[in-house]
Amino acid sequence: MFNVEKYQENREDNYELVKKQLQGLIHDEPNQIANLSNAAALLNQFLDRINWVGFYLMDTNDELVLGPFQGLPACIRIPLGKGVCGTAAAKKETVRVQDVNQFPGHIACDAASQSEIVIPLMKDGRVIGVLDIDSPETNRFDELDQTKLEEFVSILVNQL
Repeated sequence: MFNVEKYQENREDNYELVKKQLQGLIHDEPNQIANLSNAAALLNQFLDRINWVGFYLMDTNDELVLGPFQGLPACIRIPLGKGVCGTAAAKKETVRVQDVNQFPGHIACDAASQSEIVIPLMKDGRVIGVLDIDSPETNRFDELDQTKLEEFVSILVNQL
């Protein structure tokens, strides 16, 4: 059973709590879709000032395909190297964009999105997908968000 926790003012402590909650949700669950679905729901409940959170998974055609998410309907396929998600997957590194309107080739699935962070899901040296989080505010994501979300993804990938 999952209980909604009231998060406090200390963002670092809050991230530690959400990582523990993730571990509890995915512990001993081998199903990838179930774990990604719960991870997306957990982040949607935890993060404030966001309008979309979810996963794109690597397809056999070298493109990302929409996976479990929370938010409005989204783009279904994203080629590697295109948009923020495709760029993060191609570079195998987190891409944090403070203003998506300034990102060359940004793919606008939701016109309300103004900033974005995308963290690759790496397993055995290869990208298996990305975590994508959008915000209707510019400059929403900072270094702490990046570090803690990368740790969150690491926990998740270890169970996939």
